[in-house]
Amino acid sequence: MIALLGVLSAGSLVLSGCGGSSGGGGGSGPVTVTVAVTANPLMTTIEQLTKGGFEASHPGIKVKFVTYDENTERAAVEKDVAAGGGQYDVVMIGPNDIAAWAKNGWIDDLTADASTPSYDVSDILKPIRDALSSNGKLYAVPFYGESSFMMYNKQMFAAAHVTMPANPTWNQIATLAAKLNNPAKGVAGICLRGLTGWGDNLAALDTVVNTMGGQWFDTNWNAHLTSPAFEQATNFYVNLVRKYGEKGAGNDSFNQCLTIMQQKKAAMWYDATVAASTLDAKPSPVAGNLGFAPAPVDKTKSSGWLWSWALALESASKNKSAAWQFMNWATSKEYIAYAASKNGWASVPPGTRLSTYQNPKYQAAAKDFAALTLNEIQSVNVIQPGLQPQPVPGIQYVGIPQFEEFGQQVSAEITAAIDGQESVSEALSKSQQIAQQAVTTIGLKK
Repeated sequence: MIALLGVLSAGSLVLSGCGGSSGGGGGSGPVTVTVAVTANPLMTTIEQLTKGGFEASHPGIKVKFVTYDENTERAAVEKDVAAGGGQYDVVMIGPNDIAAWAKNGWIDDLTADASTPSYDVSDILKPIRDALSSNGKLYAVPFYGESSFMMYNKQMFAAAHVTMPANPTWNQIATLAAKLNNPAKGVAGICLRGLTGWGDNLAALDTVVNTMGGQWFDTNWNAHLTSPAFEQATNFYVNLVRKYGEKGAGNDSFNQCLTIMQQKKAAMWYDATVAASTLDAKPSPVAGNLGFAPAPVDKTKSSGWLWSWALALESASKNKSAAWQFMNWATSKEYIAYAASKNGWASVPPGTRLSTYQNPKYQAAAKDFAALTLNEIQSVNVIQPGLQPQPVPGIQYVGIPQFEEFGQQVSAEITAAIDGQESVSEALSKSQQIAQQAVTTIGLKK
């Protein structure tokens, strides 16, 4: 769920191979494994560590990373896998892609590959493992996993003489944001995603909708985007960011709010739990000065999302043996330990392996957020995250492939409301028509 800084140079890191026979691709030269990824700090780290950590121990394989912003990566990868192009060997995808892509034969079943004792697939957190499976088969392996929670600057809270509740409600967060908002000093009370994208502003908004009793569709695929609960939640979110959020929020998602928090220009930030691995680790200027709290609620007991950026093997790949060897390493206990040896335990990819959370070194380094992250991931209910039953699993998205298209359209309406170009009522009226038409066109709504 991380939406990001704009397209980095494609193929931005091509790491040299070391020669040898372990690539399994035949021929005299090294096998090149091409990996399509989204741009974020943890992916930057693995790009930097692959030569010394993977290629040095796997002679005959070199790795070429092709790095895109989130929306571009989704589009580029889906275009390639759907056409059977084989432009990439390994692709970074999320749980929403698994069922449809597996059914279409676009990605390979990894169950047998991941069943070796050395990989220890049972160590992968069950909610994450289940999210990356379809019909009991594993189709992607997690590079990191996440839920969502509240992050806050403890110095700003102390200066304002306020405290974060142990289990905050959204109304309590709004009250805190009003007290902490200080435009004269360039400090926002809260940073929230406003950028257009079904994985951008809708990711955060949908968790608010869920906990306030709203839903996209009922079990008969009737859209409910103009229901009182959905409108209440959307008005709450839009008003919160317009009154007490960062300036230009319509342009902001994960990376922008990460920078704003590091620059001490916001007192709070509601976003992915994975942010803590960058925000509260060296060399972040606010490391050690952050507090964390569960995802705020209203009518439900919990409200965090569930996501994993995971690696899948493109069915059209011509380098499957070498590709799996890289995927195995990148999502293994070995990689987590190697990354820790280079950058410290607090910065390792979180949310994937139980052994990470049982490691005393990680517990000490990530003591401020490790236990809460694990609890948030394990508390999610992807079947019914809100008050009412829903037709398909999914927390911050509707779990059908077509959501990427109509969710993007609805997201644009939300951004327009955040930017003051239209009212929430107007945005949701348009969104209701978009959503209902989408599921009617594909035959879900009779």
